[in-house]
Amino acid sequence: MSQTTFSNFQLFDGKHDQVQGDAWFVTDETGKLQQVGTGQAPKTDHQVDLGGKYVMPGLINAHTHITMDPNAGDGGTGADVVTATVRAVHNLHDLLQSGVTYIRECGSSFDIDITLEALRAKGVLTKVPHILPSGRPYSMTGGHGDFPNFGHLVDSPDEMRKAVRTGLKKGTKAVKMMATGGVMTPGDFMDDPQLTVPEMQVAVDETHHKGLIIAAHAEGNPGIYNAIKAGVDSIEHGFYVNDKEIDLMLKQGTYLTPTFVADWAIPEYGDGKIPDWEIKKAADALDDLYANIMHAWQRGVKITLGTDAGTPFNDFTMTPVELQLMVEQGATPFEALQTNLNSATLMQVADDYGTLEADKYADFLVLDDNPLADVKAVQQADKQVYQHGVQVY
Repeated sequence: MSQTTFSNFQLFDGKHDQVQGDAWFVTDETGKLQQVGTGQAPKTDHQVDLGGKYVMPGLINAHTHITMDPNAGDGGTGADVVTATVRAVHNLHDLLQSGVTYIRECGSSFDIDITLEALRAKGVLTKVPHILPSGRPYSMTGGHGDFPNFGHLVDSPDEMRKAVRTGLKKGTKAVKMMATGGVMTPGDFMDDPQLTVPEMQVAVDETHHKGLIIAAHAEGNPGIYNAIKAGVDSIEHGFYVNDKEIDLMLKQGTYLTPTFVADWAIPEYGDGKIPDWEIKKAADALDDLYANIMHAWQRGVKITLGTDAGTPFNDFTMTPVELQLMVEQGATPFEALQTNLNSATLMQVADDYGTLEADKYADFLVLDDNPLADVKAVQQADKQVYQHGVQVY
């Protein structure tokens, strides 16, 4: 079996708060790491010298919307299936070039992510991240998700059961549902509860019967509590999470995906470009969400890396900025980067991805600067990106 030795680099393995100098690793022809070490590198069939640069694991973004258009205030969900598909492929390329080698999609028009992941697995679609597909999200009629071509609309536990079973049959691997209102919908607010606990419990049961994961968009209360009580694996956004909810999350092992950058980008870039009500919703929440999310993190809730990419002004290159925002709120670069491994664990792919260790795939980035010294190093525009030991950018 052919092997390749990568040598002469400084390694952040994604697991330990240190950089190992004079590092090397060996990959096999499947792209898996066979050995990782420092010092004298072994001789194999192929040799790659990484020029003393910094190597770290590829980013794992646990919350994307690849069919959306970040330049459209409504996400562009009204696009036809061809336009949405072309857009999704373009967005996937942007994600990979930015350093994201694996995504969990959290709502795709027309179930496009399911088809694209099948094409990627067959080798038809190249230079894209691996995709954990959600298909369409599940929303109540008139809820956050009732967009054209987007949500499965359900209004009872029985309707939810039928819809989720249908989605799982199509190939959904990570169910997404809407427990509260949100920023992008004009007729509701973050604290509006939407899907009921019984409706969500049915979705959780059907998803867990298949050994898969389920997430809830939940920005305010009581919707956050309802979703946790229903048994979801992750709360998405969680801007107004409180101590009662944190207690339950810690008890149940619920993850939290903050998507700081999604809220930050709207007041940062939206003035004069989208409706004032949308900017006001985001701006009013920003300081609160920073405080609440970091409080949950300090109490021990596992935070994942996700951006809500595709929402207004939140394009598909912004994953490294999410890390920067967490550091600006008090985390160390290493602590912020641990969200990447948490994403892999939530997504049930940590046996193969998330750290650079033997028997895992060689998905990694090559950077000019040390990400543990300054997490903005990950924002380097011309970084090298590898998947399964092959350079793709």
